Amino acid sequence: MYYSDDLIEEVRSKNDIVDVISDYVKLQRKGSSYFGLCPFHNEKSPSFSVSPGKQMYYCFGCGAGGNVFTFVMEYENYSFVEALKYLADRAGVQLPEVEYSKEAKAASDFKSMLLEIQKKAASFYYYQLKQESGKPALDYLKGRQLSDDTIKKFGLGCSPRYSGALYKYLKGQGYSDELLKESGLFNIDERRGMQDKFWNRVMFPIMDVNNRVIGFGGRVMGDAKPKYLNSPETKIFDKSRNLYGLNIARTSRKPYFIICEGYMDVIAMHQAGFHNAVASLGTALTSGHASLMSRYTKEVLLTYDSDEAGQKAALRGIPILKAAGISPRVVNLAPYKDPDEFIKTEGKEAFEKRLDEAENYFLFEVKVLEKQYHLSDPESKTQFYREIARKLLEFPEELERNNYIESISARYQIKFEDLRRMVNNMALSGTGSVAKPRVEVISKKKEGKEDAGHTAQKLMLTWLTSYPSMFKTIDGLIEPVDFTTPLYHKVAEMVFEQHKEGEVNPAKLLNQFSDAEEQKEITSLFHASLHLESEEEAKKAVLETVCRLKRDSIAWQSANLAPTDLFGLQRIVEARKRLEDLERGRVTLHISFN
Repeated sequence: MYYSDDLIEEVRSKNDIVDVISDYVKLQRKGSSYFGLCPFHNEKSPSFSVSPGKQMYYCFGCGAGGNVFTFVMEYENYSFVEALKYLADRAGVQLPEVEYSKEAKAASDFKSMLLEIQKKAASFYYYQLKQESGKPALDYLKGRQLSDDTIKKFGLGCSPRYSGALYKYLKGQGYSDELLKESGLFNIDERRGMQDKFWNRVMFPIMDVNNRVIGFGGRVMGDAKPKYLNSPETKIFDKSRNLYGLNIARTSRKPYFIICEGYMDVIAMHQAGFHNAVASLGTALTSGHASLMSRYTKEVLLTYDSDEAGQKAALRGIPILKAAGISPRVVNLAPYKDPDEFIKTEGKEAFEKRLDEAENYFLFEVKVLEKQYHLSDPESKTQFYREIARKLLEFPEELERNNYIESISARYQIKFEDLRRMVNNMALSGTGSVAKPRVEVISKKKEGKEDAGHTAQKLMLTWLTSYPSMFKTIDGLIEPVDFTTPLYHKVAEMVFEQHKEGEVNPAKLLNQFSDAEEQKEITSLFHASLHLESEEEAKKAVLETVCRLKRDSIAWQSANLAPTDLFGLQRIVEARKRLEDLERGRVTLHISFN
């Protein structure tokens, strides 16, 4: 499908990137940019930057980056056309009805084909459940007290006892091996060829928020391992950014979500009327999950299993939810292991009562902490109070901190003033300060000249798009031809052309690239940085970068100069003289960062 560049730019310019990303990520302003937890990888310290000036985002942790189109495509698993339509609707821009060209259709259909394969696989598995061969799987589901309506609602099915049936079915539908390989539904065996990934399992289709099947979970029939098996990550399925049951939960009228551990817990709770239940997909709760939920709710109840592993999962999840702006509470399921068992034994009303009595996350953390100490021993008891005092320092607001001190005082029979004094003394002495997580920097082995050359090109592109005055600084010294890396050269040509037209617009420039890896690399070009202490150091860095860039350019042009190109040789000689004047201080760069 073809849309004009002007229309695409109109949609982009009418969707401020900070406003759009704020719907998904909790952002805080720091200087000229906004920062938050990256929704594309799990992190504890915010490294995700959104620049309102450049209308771009960039994660200094994982390298994800782009403009508003890129963000919506990555986060929602949308094609470019789907993202364009979503953002056009958001901004009130009317898109014309246009037809796909043959080339555009081929380029945009890949994800659609994968979604189509997942949908047909779900129908195949559902059909198998109704056959005689599917009776063991159906008996299992009925044994878990699931109704026919629930089975249908969640599209539950089963994979045949032996591998090969799904492959044969989809090949009969005309899909190529190359496409089936990308679907995540098959394993490649060198001797036997392509084999079904799921066989002899109860199948749980996994849907995205738009009710599209994007993957599967499978529970084995029998004692084989692993008990549960999930689809691998594909172009349409990312475990860390999807939640089982969210497609239904997001439409519920409850003001909170209920998080549980597995498929059956979610299904049992929905059948009992708790339509706001979700579960992570065979992985621990991530910042991506929390960010996704924060779009729909500001409160989450944790109903992880009541055993030690479940408590640890809750403790891991609490800070992740808080960082996303979600208030967590913890549901006590004891003496039952999980929500499914609780509901089957005690009923819906009793479970609803437990939800109403869900414990404040901080008081839950303190209760778990208590198990590490012997409160009958005075020394151990004092250590316990010290640990509570340290935790209370996590609250920056005095009023909120005092409210928690009051609750803890009442629960553990310690005087309010004594506990508050302990907290204040820790704050004054610094002994209660929370240590910052250690950030490991994984550096590749430098390749000397080439690596430094790439860095110089990246820095220059960052400065040119951040500081308009930089074009005056490099006038007559640096040109697009001096960017010798092919992709950087292409970007430099666009940046210089935009400057000539009166406005450097990195986000608009990114519209010209469709390859995801290229977009990621280009975004990094506009976010290169040096840690400099002073303006003097910054000016020195610019001079060194200009010299490095020009030196590498001259070397590259010399190596690629035709022996008969006398004009080219003359240009190189002149460039060398200008570089020498610059390096020896005979020419001064007028540098300003504004």
